[in-house]
Amino acid sequence: MSQREKDMLRRGTRAFPSPRSDTIAIVPEPASAVGKTLAKVPIFSGLTESELNFLAQRALPRNYSAGQSVFGEGEPCSGLYVVESGHVRIFKSSANGREQVLSIEGPGSSIAELPVFDGGNYPASVTAIDDATLLFVSKQDFQALCLAHPQVALKVLRVVGSRLRRLVGIIEELSFTTVRHRLASFLLRLAQEDGKRCGAGVEITLPASNQELASHIGTVRELVSRNLSRLQAEGILQIDGRTVRISNLQALEAEIDSPE
Repeated sequence: MSQREKDMLRRGTRAFPSPRSDTIAIVPEPASAVGKTLAKVPIFSGLTESELNFLAQRALPRNYSAGQSVFGEGEPCSGLYVVESGHVRIFKSSANGREQVLSIEGPGSSIAELPVFDGGNYPASVTAIDDATLLFVSKQDFQALCLAHPQVALKVLRVVGSRLRRLVGIIEELSFTTVRHRLASFLLRLAQEDGKRCGAGVEITLPASNQELASHIGTVRELVSRNLSRLQAEGILQIDGRTVRISNLQALEAEIDSPE
């Protein structure tokens, strides 16, 4: 394979000999790869291959580096996004700079479906956690898809309903539980999702900073640091940088079950 052909492959194109000469014809990669990504998205499941390819031809890939903003709360909604690779953080911000993380979304997730329908602005902000590639589908193309395939709109309602339940749970936690209770609940979720058994305990990795952890549980960095220190002093946790070993899982679970 020539160096030119290798360069074209790296750019996402294929090189084929032209039937009329010895020159190289440049043929773009088919939209099937993007179509496969879209097929993994719950709201697009059930579409035929031709329908997915039709949408894939209109989906624009956009690359984001870690920490880069995808869109901000209050900005006009121009369309929705699908996470192809990497992870993004959806969050709300207060006037004094405090943040509340609403969700972390990874490959196969769709973002900002609701404002595409109601014509409003983006209701929350989204930033990339790590290097991420998102597929952008314009509001006009998505609305046309829903008119042609009403089942897509019904699936959007299911996704939005699930997110509404999650938001109600966040409101309930913020309204009726203490910071210690929310911190214990968050640590247990990490243990269930990504924890590694380590002897009698479970090892987890905290978010990059206590400020980031605070934004997950709706509090401030100082209270996170104070409560982590207390849990360590009580022998429930062992903290080494961002690595935490839950030494007494039952005691941490009891924090969730105990009355406020």
